[in-house]
Amino acid sequence: MRQLFKTKHVSSQSHASSPPSHSKSPSLLDTVHAGSLTIAHVSTHDRLADVLTKPLAKSRFTLLRSKLGVSNGSTICGGILGKNTYSPHQDLQSATHHLDLLLVAALAPNIPALYELHFGIPMAGAVISALNTRLDKVVLAVLLEQLEPKIIFVDYQFVEVVLQAFDIFSVAKHKLPRLVLIPECDQETSPITRELPPNSLDYNELLAIGQADFKIIHANNEYDPISVNYTSGSTGKPKGAVYSHRAAYLNSFAEIFRSDMRRMPVFLWTVDMFRCNGWGFIWAVAALGGTNICIRNVSAKVIFDAISLHKVTHFCGAPAILNKIADAPVGDQKPLPSKVDIMVAGALPPAQVLNKVEEFGFNVNHAYGMTEALGPTTLWRFDENERIKCREGNHNIMMEGVDVKDPISMESVPPDGKTIGEVMFRSNTMMLGYLKNLQATQEAFKGGWYRTRDLGVIHPDGYIQLKDRAIDMINSGGNTISTLEVEAVIISHPNVLEAAVVGRPDDQLGETPCAFVKLKEGCNVSAEEIVKFCGERMMHYMTPQTVVFGDLPVNSTGKIQKFVLREKAKAMGSFPILNGH
Repeated sequence: MRQLFKTKHVSSQSHASSPPSHSKSPSLLDTVHAGSLTIAHVSTHDRLADVLTKPLAKSRFTLLRSKLGVSNGSTICGGILGKNTYSPHQDLQSATHHLDLLLVAALAPNIPALYELHFGIPMAGAVISALNTRLDKVVLAVLLEQLEPKIIFVDYQFVEVVLQAFDIFSVAKHKLPRLVLIPECDQETSPITRELPPNSLDYNELLAIGQADFKIIHANNEYDPISVNYTSGSTGKPKGAVYSHRAAYLNSFAEIFRSDMRRMPVFLWTVDMFRCNGWGFIWAVAALGGTNICIRNVSAKVIFDAISLHKVTHFCGAPAILNKIADAPVGDQKPLPSKVDIMVAGALPPAQVLNKVEEFGFNVNHAYGMTEALGPTTLWRFDENERIKCREGNHNIMMEGVDVKDPISMESVPPDGKTIGEVMFRSNTMMLGYLKNLQATQEAFKGGWYRTRDLGVIHPDGYIQLKDRAIDMINSGGNTISTLEVEAVIISHPNVLEAAVVGRPDDQLGETPCAFVKLKEGCNVSAEEIVKFCGERMMHYMTPQTVVFGDLPVNSTGKIQKFVLREKAKAMGSFPILNGH
């Protein structure tokens, strides 16, 4: 079972450039202040020595977005039934400028207002931070405390959780940000039962004070921050990755090439806009004069209906979106008017799911990346041979700009398919650093490369095989076990929906694989059957000795919280008991 990516083809990554290049010497780490916005940042002598050596000129990224996005772009509001077409508001940057702010937060689903804010706020000389709509009040309060936004735009559906976070703020005596309420896009106002703070504004009222002839406020330097995007916190507390204007500019154009986007695409917003600024597609679609189809909730029916009605050309998301399509009821399915490109990032679902999605007429592309690298950094379009490999379990295929190194010596591991190292990369589309967290930034870029904490090997044919997260590897009787490989076998079982594998203490072997399994609705299978199924497909030492059925704990972004499962496995003790279902 190999999970692979190939070190070839076009990518925005570059070994020769890291804007700014993260120095090999930890002594060069320092803290950079942008107004009151403090980011952990790594300085270097050749700060502008990128692959693209010249600066982005006086036009800046925001001016380019203004000209291309406003003149051609459009947004269809109200999901697949919406008939109103909007251009990004030219007044928004003027209106927000009047508020005298530096950093602006936003909590909203994929609606036109959030799309517009990604243009208006940077054009007003401020920094945008779109927050995860699945955050609870406690985590939201913590992030707002770190961000210190002067204003927060809030969709009417999320007012309650924001006000609850404000209550926590009040107890801590923090100054509250000014709240701007975003109503439903086809309504002037929204029914809110709870009283808002006295200085609150309405989004439409705010736009009314804007001036169409307002002059864009350009960043003083192309490395100035444009946005703060929080990590999912799957391995700890969420950290704010700070993006520069330059990195966002280059990444947006890289997305166009990676996705093979042509002029005037039609983009369906199934990936959250709060994820790395919509994986960069917020600005990429505008650059091509495209149309945005905004939807609040994602389902197979909505996807098929939107494609049929609006002739969607592209959409993105987690691999779970492929499961939605593959499992769509016959009544929700509709023939595609033409090929539709899907970009997914993460572990691919079983081969039968991928095959079924492709039979509908979708073209699936697989990406790899993370918040610190502005989202998906590399992508592979499978040719026929690669599709065969993928269906055998050989996936996570990517492109150049990535290396596997010994984390201590920083030397590349030999291409023998055996020597494990850490997957690392550096590029001109990396974050500047973590917001107000110099230590975390220093650790992430130690040695001049970004350390993904993903472990892998390089095969003689040039493929890099991802083995596991460093923290997730299991050591059983001297054998190193990749939990990803075990999970891939388990989810290939026809009755299994999700699976996560962690190490369980064992007095003799140190650890043995413990599988937490969620079955498909209406399906039934015993723990013994899962063990037998795995034993027929992998080495004995890799076969789970414990199987536990039930829902899997996930964080606000839907990622499985393995640290919770590790604690559960630890609490079971060392005696291997099979838990029947």
